[in-house]
Amino acid sequence: MMSNIQPKDVRVGVIYGGTSPERAGSLASGESASKALSSNGWNVTLLDLADIDITHLKADIDVAFLALHGPGGEDGKIQGALETLGIPYSGSGVMASAVGMHKPTFKKLATMNSLDTPRWMEVDRSISTIVTAASAGLSLGWPAFVKPTSGGGSLDASIVQNEFALQYALESCSENDYNQYIVEEYIAGTPCTVGLLEVGGVLQPLPVLTVDTDREFYDYTAKHDIQQRREQCPADLPPGMAFRLQKYAVRAHRMIGAHGVSRVDFLIGPNGQIAILEINTVPGLSLQGNLATMARAARIDYPQLVEYVLATAFTKPKYLP
Repeated sequence: MMSNIQPKDVRVGVIYGGTSPERAGSLASGESASKALSSNGWNVTLLDLADIDITHLKADIDVAFLALHGPGGEDGKIQGALETLGIPYSGSGVMASAVGMHKPTFKKLATMNSLDTPRWMEVDRSISTIVTAASAGLSLGWPAFVKPTSGGGSLDASIVQNEFALQYALESCSENDYNQYIVEEYIAGTPCTVGLLEVGGVLQPLPVLTVDTDREFYDYTAKHDIQQRREQCPADLPPGMAFRLQKYAVRAHRMIGAHGVSRVDFLIGPNGQIAILEINTVPGLSLQGNLATMARAARIDYPQLVEYVLATAFTKPKYLP
């Protein structure tokens, strides 16, 4: 469908920024994608979600390229607004975006679809942190992992070694932008990720990427500073494991009804366990980000990658929940 479109005649709005805690990553994604699309001949305007009145977008753009991360941009809200305005947009629809962002819902679906995921419990803010920490110790053991229910980039996430550490983490969390959290079983494993990209109408898994870091875990700093991590793509994995990871990633993508592009994160345990962590329906698009690295390993250069992502706005089914 893209072959019938003349780039110079299409007004592309790269929507980025916003006010979520993940604004910095979104700015990097949007700036990189905008430059690449412009170099490919597209008529591009960068639009910071924090500064625009979306009700006027219809008069200014023909299609939205989403480079938003975090609440408000990745959770179905902007997708719903664009649906209401009748503006086509890249990536997944409202339902898949919301489900993919909300970790408890995603993990419940993963379990129902025979995908292994670390055991978890939701934090009920009406229950004291003392009771929550004791319950986490009994059901999950120590150490454990605490993170926002609807967040990404490992922001506001941490490893907790005991009840007191979890209590402190949860009490500190109340001062931050996120207000809902889960506590998860800690698995000491190798972080890895699988990108999925629609090419010519066909969903293709990209080569598996594994990450090693000297930090306590693959945290926000390691994810945004290439000097703090060591990547391997294609990953050097035991026979058959890369195929299994790609198969599970495709299953997760289809399970939530995602469209066009996504990135699925896993942990590989020391015994070969493959535990799915989450799906990102608007994966980061910085030049040094995971998706760009996996695309390069598949011999897709960055300008072509963003073209494929943009194309997902035109291949979306007429009705997508």
